Amino acid sequence: MKLHTWWLFVTATFFISAAPGPNMLLIMSQSVRFNFRSAMCGAMGCLTALFLMMSASAAGLGVLLRSAPAVFETLRWAGALYLAYLGYKLWTAPVSDTTGYQTAPAHKSPPAAWDLYRVGFVTAASNPKALLFAAAFLPQFIQAGSPQLPQFGILLSSFAVIEMSWYLIYALGGFKLSTYLKKASVLKMFNRITGGAFVGFAALMAGMKA
Repeated sequence: MKLHTWWLFVTATFFISAAPGPNMLLIMSQSVRFNFRSAMCGAMGCLTALFLMMSASAAGLGVLLRSAPAVFETLRWAGALYLAYLGYKLWTAPVSDTTGYQTAPAHKSPPAAWDLYRVGFVTAASNPKALLFAAAFLPQFIQAGSPQLPQFGILLSSFAVIEMSWYLIYALGGFKLSTYLKKASVLKMFNRITGGAFVGFAALMAGMKA
């Protein structure tokens, strides 16, 4: 793989990964509601799912989904329903006022690391469009005359580093933001906004086509 081809991929991936979406929103909300470490558990779940999906896409699963509309439709609606469920959970999440006034029972401790990881994994895996995107995006940076497996390895590894870097940025942003969300009323508004955003992502997914 030529160096300028790799740099083109890195640049494109940098801006694509930066765009706020369900994954980034989930990580930021976990950092606000729990802590930075909890958000990192969710981030690892998201990254694992995306890495597996892009690997599967490189192996041809994206082409399979494109040629099998019924499978794509099933995955699309399942993903939309899960995002809507996450939105509902955020909308109704209990909050407490750190000044002493408690509006609802708050979490005494963050959820288990595995639970946070699982939510991150399912959130990222709920979007089958990622498979189709990877199937169309990755081949543009592959040189046909060279061994393809090492090239896919370089691209996927670069993607993982860039994606995780943005997860760190969003998690740190959420952690910093949490200091301004000490009042239950403000945190409740934040949960309503993020929950509504997840429902919006669910509606977008329900309306998209392969």
